[in-house]
Amino acid sequence: MSCYLLKAPGKLNIVTVVLAIFLVFLVGALMQRVSGMGVGLLAGPVVSLLLGPIEGILVVNLVAAVNGAMGAWSLRRDIEWHKVALIGPVMIFGAITGTWFIAFVSTGWLQAIVGALLLVALLTMTVGKNYVPVARGKAPALGAGLFAGFMNTLAGVAGPSITVYALASRWPQRPYAATLQPLFAIAGLLSFIVKSLGGMGDLSGVPPAVWPAGIVACIIGIFFGTHISRYVNREKARNIAITIASLGAVTVFVRGVFELIR
Repeated sequence: MSCYLLKAPGKLNIVTVVLAIFLVFLVGALMQRVSGMGVGLLAGPVVSLLLGPIEGILVVNLVAAVNGAMGAWSLRRDIEWHKVALIGPVMIFGAITGTWFIAFVSTGWLQAIVGALLLVALLTMTVGKNYVPVARGKAPALGAGLFAGFMNTLAGVAGPSITVYALASRWPQRPYAATLQPLFAIAGLLSFIVKSLGGMGDLSGVPPAVWPAGIVACIIGIFFGTHISRYVNREKARNIAITIASLGAVTVFVRGVFELIR
């Protein structure tokens, strides 16, 4: 399968696609280092438009896993590993469910659903955060992990589900933001492996330059984000990431709807 927008009307060339992917991963990694999340939120909508809703999210899954692992090393002192051990393993069930779902929907429906899920998750994180009930015990954490695996497999975003749980459980920002990083690594790797084993997506058509561009962008983003995080308010950075992600989610949703009606 060739690159999604290389075969579309008004097609883009490979250099433009790779440069766009480099920039979105750069900004996403920087935002993630400052606020705790950003790679999946920003890259998911953009890369799915550039490479397609299946192959694009596969790329996001793997690059986000690498970025999460690097972020985990950087923030290792603040990570709550018992939360990682609780939430991480159940993501596999969400990933399997998401892969099964992908097998039965068309490209148009998949884009519309991905965009809608992103918008619902983002609205819950913003408008709905004041209405999230207090969560106690292990069940809410397990539910967050299950839905995070499902969302990550479909849309490349595990953060919103865990963020809702963090709000409900009154999880302090610093350890929560740090603990997100290994969870992103686990979610990305699980989604990539499960979809690859299930035959969901053919990466042979993805331009080879996408991989080094994404990884190098994340390294640079983490480097600058580490320095910027000393001066930028985490909440403001998170709000900026959510705003940009919302625009991307709307774009993906609208494109999916047009695919369905044309």
